[in-house]
Amino acid sequence: MRIAVTYEDGMIFQHFGHTEQFKIYEVEDGKVVSAQVLDTNGSGHGALAVLLSDNKVDVLICGGIGGGAQVALAEAGIKPYGGVAGEADKAVEALLQNSLEFNPDVKCNHHGEEHEHHGNCGSGGCGSHSCNH
Repeated sequence: MRIAVTYEDGMIFQHFGHTEQFKIYEVEDGKVVSAQVLDTNGSGHGALAVLLSDNKVDVLICGGIGGGAQVALAEAGIKPYGGVAGEADKAVEALLQNSLEFNPDVKCNHHGEEHEHHGNCGSGGCGSHSCNH
């Protein structure tokens, strides 16, 4: 199994469509056997699902993620765990132990403008965009 995490400085980056890196974990027998950081090279939103699919990713751990990206991931056969915050390595370990806290309904909405952030995003924060959990 291969797990990708939106990644920035050891932490889960909170906006899937704007992540500049993924950390990809190779898992065998329930344990991480290797990990590497993959640059997105400026790819965004839908192209990121293709990038993950091309890298044979099975699972994605991220913060906020939009509906279109969720559809693209589903079409690529990648299971998303959204609304996750904290350290990337710890999130992967929690997933492997079936104890990862995630929000299956996390969404980020974009309307081509910056939105006021009311602090209701909690663990699924996505910068200055609105989140609906």
